[in-house]
This record gives sequence, structure tokens and C-alpha cells, in this order.
Amino acid sequence: MSPTPPPPGPVRPADVVNEEIRALVARAGGWLYGETRQRYEVLRDEWTVAVAAERGEVVEAA
Repeated sequence: MSPTPPPPGPVRPADVVNEEIRALVARAGGWLYGETRQRYEVLRDEWTVAVAAERGEVVEAA
């Protein structure tokens, strides 16, 4: 489970979230620790919701 949920509101497109994840990992040199890891986990969860929304699937809360 991520430390903080994605912000409420419209779901961003999965490709937009994916690009943010890639940029985060690149800036971190591939190593995700501390706040960077937490941000990655939030983005990962947001990406999962975005992919499901684009597929028309429902994502249940953990």
C-alpha cells in the first residue's frame, strides 16, 4: 500500500503518469530510496488506476 493515495479528481492518462515515473527514476539514477521511493509508489498506484480506467475496469481499494 502506498504511503499517500493519489490526489482526488480526474484520472490523468496512463502515458502521462508513466512519463513522470520514468523521469523520477532517471533523476534518481535508478535507485529509489526515502521520499523518492514514496513518490514512486504514489505514481505507481496512480498509473494502475489510470490503466484500469482506460480499459474500462473497476479498481477495488485495498
